[in-house]
Amino acid sequence: MSDSRSPTETEILVVAETFKLLGDPTRLKILLACLEQPMAVGDIARKIDASQSLVSHHLRLLRAARLVRGTRHAKHVHYEADDHHIRHVVSDMIIHAAEHEGEADGTD
Repeated sequence: MSDSRSPTETEILVVAETFKLLGDPTRLKILLACLEQPMAVGDIARKIDASQSLVSHHLRLLRAARLVRGTRHAKHVHYEADDHHIRHVVSDMIIHAAEHEGEADGTD
């Protein structure tokens, strides 16, 4: 942490629940799609090869956890990462995974 205080129990619970949510591959794919640019549900569904109803269900969970936010544009709602913190955490974890990919299968 950048400051000297320890996280509160509530903060620890929120972070743990956030990582639990992102432990689902479909939700992670949805969030990754929303990092690139704001996207409508149908566009997300096509990009990750999932049904619109499944994507909508997961977006409700991601929205409730403040990982994504929706903005209405005419008839559609476009979803994007809630803020730069979410973008950094997810992007950094992808980079971290790529750096260590060879180690997991013993090829490094």
